[in-house]
Order: sequence, then structure tokens, then C-alpha cells
Amino acid sequence: MSVRNRAASWLALEGAANARVVVPGVLLRADNLQSLSERDVRLLVDDEGVEVVIDLRTDVEVELEGPGPMAQEPAVRIEHRSLFPDSGGNTDLEIETIGPWPRDRDPEALEEPPAVPAYLSYVRRRPDSIVGSIRTIARAEGAVLVHCAAGKDRTGVVVALALDAVGTGRGSIVDDFLASGERIEGIMARLLSSPTYRAELEGHDPGDHAPARETMERVLAIMDERFGGSTAWLLANGLDPNDLEQLRRRLAPG
Repeated sequence: MSVRNRAASWLALEGAANARVVVPGVLLRADNLQSLSERDVRLLVDDEGVEVVIDLRTDVEVELEGPGPMAQEPAVRIEHRSLFPDSGGNTDLEIETIGPWPRDRDPEALEEPPAVPAYLSYVRRRPDSIVGSIRTIARAEGAVLVHCAAGKDRTGVVVALALDAVGTGRGSIVDDFLASGERIEGIMARLLSSPTYRAELEGHDPGDHAPARETMERVLAIMDERFGGSTAWLLANGLDPNDLEQLRRRLAPG
């Protein structure tokens, strides 16, 4: 099974830099939605069929940035499912260079690329948000749009686990993850334009934050090694088998 295309299916939005379709009519992903224009909202709702927006930002981010224009759209339901970074910061970009992880408490983390333990911290600390997000993707009738600040790390983990759970090829999952690197300069520019994120990212080279192939490959390998795979982990953490079957039907290629 593969996602829509090897090449990313970018959405031409005026107010987002990292928005794309993963599975048409079912699953989309994006960076922060604060600056969406009315045209953008209509494209997402009317053309792409977005029914639910899953917002993975922290409570702090939502409070500082606001809910965004999609929250004013009566046809769309917003679900806030925080995957806060262990760094305590406001964004999910700084983990590439800082590596927020209690390394003194987990010596294994020293052997991993910096982003890997950070991604696993989402699994460790917020299984409720990850499982709830994937349950929503399974149960929605229309399309679900998953987003965070950059649309790269937190969003990347949720989308990767959903795809992995239904048997999507690992190569396709990694390709989807890596696509954010094509837009990393635009992602950084958008975040630097906001006081919520500027202090954490000012002076950083955008290239330092581009997603790395070995990061997602290693995360999925660890899910296999420690939990018996993404499917087993989701079921062990509360995903109903019926939802898993529905997820498979929704994410299967058309």
C-alpha cells in the first residue's frame, strides 16, 4: 500500500507553507493554520472535504496564537490533542538541534539521532492524543486535517503511525515525512514572523531543521522492537479493533 504519490501533493494555500494531501478525501497535513485566507478555507472545506481539524499544538500555542479561521467554519470540527515537546518550548522545530529528552534518565537516548527520542516522547507521554487522533481519522466521514506549528514533527509522528498501522510501505511513509524538507524555508519564515516562536528559532539555519530519513526509519524500527509495531501499540493503548478496520478501509488506496 502506498500514499497518494511519491511526489508530495501540495495544496496551494496562501496562509500555510507545508500543507499537502496524504490520502485524497481522507487525510491531509499542514503547518499552523493561523493565517489561512477565506480562499484557503473554502479550498480545504469545499474542494478537499475537510470535516475535522486535529490541532496538535500545546495549550500555550493555542492561547498565544488563537484558534485560527477554521474554528469559525461551521462545517468543521476542531479537536485539540496536544503533543507537547519535552523541551517545554512553543514549537516543534527546535528538537532537531536541541534534542529535548531526559538523556540523564535514558542512556539509550545518547545513541539515537536527536529527534528520535523526542518523537518517542510523544508516544510515551501522550498516547491518549495519538490514539484519539487516529480514532478520529478512522471514524470521520470526510477528510481529516492534522496540523501543529511546523507540520513536520508532531504531525509527522501521528501521520506516520496511522499509515504504518494499516500496512503502508515504510518507503512511502518516510517519503511523506521527508516532503516537509522541500518547504523548510517557508516553514521557518512563517514561524519567525510570530512572536510565539521567534525567540526559539531566530538565527537558526533552516537546513538544520529539515527532516532526516534516518529519524523516521529509526522511530518505526523502535516501534517494532519495543511494542510489536504501530498496530500493536495503538491497540494496547485503547484503539478499538473496529476502528482499526475502519482506518484500513479509509486509508486504503482507491
